[in-house]
Amino acid sequence: VQLVESGGGMVQPGGSLRLSCAASGFTFSSYYMAWVRQAPGKGPEWVSAINTSGGNTEYAGSVKGRFTISRDNAKNTLYLQMNSLKPEDTALYYCARTSPVLFYTVPPRDSWGQGTQVTVSS
Repeated sequence: VQLVESGGGMVQPGGSLRLSCAASGFTFSSYYMAWVRQAPGKGPEWVSAINTSGGNTEYAGSVKGRFTISRDNAKNTLYLQMNSLKPEDTALYYCARTSPVLFYTVPPRDSWGQGTQVTVSS
């Protein structure tokens, strides 16, 4: 199982970034997926999740209306479009395999990728 995130970087407040997560080693289309983030000195925070077809998505209150999760099962890729970024969005962002039972929670650490850094600063 391999999850490789990309697309992070430094952006000014109000800016946008699009994160990608390339999945391999498992049947991507059969798994619910999630984004998790971890800011320096803080515990992991569940950000968003999506079901296998992409027809059901959920978001943490802190990002709802600004972030959009999506997936392309033909490309084995998960996305997170982040708009109106705020300094408090600064964190390492991880994609993760999840499940219906864990849809609104942080999945186990061994199901995460290696992460991509997002820094929001002026």
